[in-house]
Amino acid sequence: MTPRKNHPIKEKQVASLVDNISKSRTLMLVSIKGLPSKQFQEIKKAIRDHASVKVAKKNIMMRTIEKLGKDNLKPIEEHINENCAFVISDIEGYELAGILNTKKTPANAKAGQISSLDIEVKKGPTDLPPGPAISELGSVGLQIAVEEGKLSIKAAKVIVKEGQAITPTVASILQKLHIQPFTVGLEPVALYDIKDDRLYTEVKINTEETISNLVNAANKALGFAQALFYYCKDTIGYLLAKANSGAEAISKLSPKDKDEQKQESTKTEEPAPESVPSEGKEEIKESTEEKKEDDDQVNKSEESK
Repeated sequence: MTPRKNHPIKEKQVASLVDNISKSRTLMLVSIKGLPSKQFQEIKKAIRDHASVKVAKKNIMMRTIEKLGKDNLKPIEEHINENCAFVISDIEGYELAGILNTKKTPANAKAGQISSLDIEVKKGPTDLPPGPAISELGSVGLQIAVEEGKLSIKAAKVIVKEGQAITPTVASILQKLHIQPFTVGLEPVALYDIKDDRLYTEVKINTEETISNLVNAANKALGFAQALFYYCKDTIGYLLAKANSGAEAISKLSPKDKDEQKQESTKTEEPAPESVPSEGKEEIKESTEEKKEDDDQVNKSEESK
């Protein structure tokens, strides 16, 4: 059997990819399935300062992985298909994934497409005139009315649930209502950190959710620190304000309250009167009686004279 000769052009493509990847920090495998050519070119242009996008046939990509000779990179071959591309960059992988997440653009729903989310039509006016659109909107259960010569949707309604296929009618309605329920972009499938020689196959970045979680965690931590009277640059303002508020409350006590407090204080300071023992009282009484008898005798002797 005659061995298959390697095509010079393919070998050149593989060599170029291997060279670019070897000199970089991050190799990302992304899905470009369903991404229109226009949006692809826009995204490619938007990220060119951060990364380069390389589209190649599956066999070229597989041979590139083989040529790199990295054992930890081999499992990425399971994820390579005809709808993939390489993104090569000098920045850290999850930072790159965050950049790609911000470059997604809205996209129309297509007939036959499986919806990845619930699609809801909101309540409110439209720019559709009365006519065939009335029956078309009504066919998917939308409540409509004519207001100022235009159709208006009277109640919000989910017309496609997650996991359902989009029908031609629904796709047409969404386009007429200018609803683009999906976003398209370069979807990360796998990420290889060339510097650390590590492969990641779960690359999901939700910047808004992450920021929200961090804000909630920070608020809870701040409240806990304030409750413990733990002082730092983030709590000192609150603690000083609370102390000042307490001082003001004390200073605003009424005069009556202040007098009562003063009287109570005085009572505690005055010593109790000394009590005279009962034996002492009897001695005083006897002495008084003896003195009285002596006075009586003196008076009698004076009278006899």
